[in-house]
Amino acid sequence: MSMGDVGSNFEEINVTPLTDVFLVLLVIMILIAPLIDKSELKIKPPETQNAKKDDESKGIFIDVDETGQIAINGRFVPSNDPAAIKEKIEEQLKKLGKKDVACTVNADAESKQKDIVAIMQAAAEAGIKRMRVATQQAGSY
Repeated sequence: MSMGDVGSNFEEINVTPLTDVFLVLLVIMILIAPLIDKSELKIKPPETQNAKKDDESKGIFIDVDETGQIAINGRFVPSNDPAAIKEKIEEQLKKLGKKDVACTVNADAESKQKDIVAIMQAAAEAGIKRMRVATQQAGSY
C-alpha cells in the first residue's frame, strides 16, 4: 500500500444530517411565519384622566385617528408620507417663530404604530427635540 492510497477512502460527504437540520428549520419557519404580522401592531401609550390642555399657540399638536388620518394643529395632512408630514411641521415651526417647540401627538386608541413612527420620524427630521404621545380612549371624545 502506498501513501496515496491512505486518503482515498474518503470520497463523499454525508449530507443527510445537514438536510435533516434544514428541513426542521424550514418547518419551524413555516409554522411561525403566519404568527408574525408587524403591520398591525397596536400601541398603548399611557392614559391620562385629568391632564391640562396646553396652549395651542405655544406648540405643535398632531392628531391621528384610527384610519391613519393626520391633522397638524387642526389642518389635515393629505399624505402619511414622512416627507409630507415634515413639510407641514416645518410650516408650523415658521408660524410659531421658535425652534425649541414641544410637539404633542394625540393618538386614537386604535391607531397603528406605523403612523406614530412616521410622525416621530418626520418631527425628528424637522428638528423637534421635545415630543410626547397621548392616547385618546374611545369613550373620551
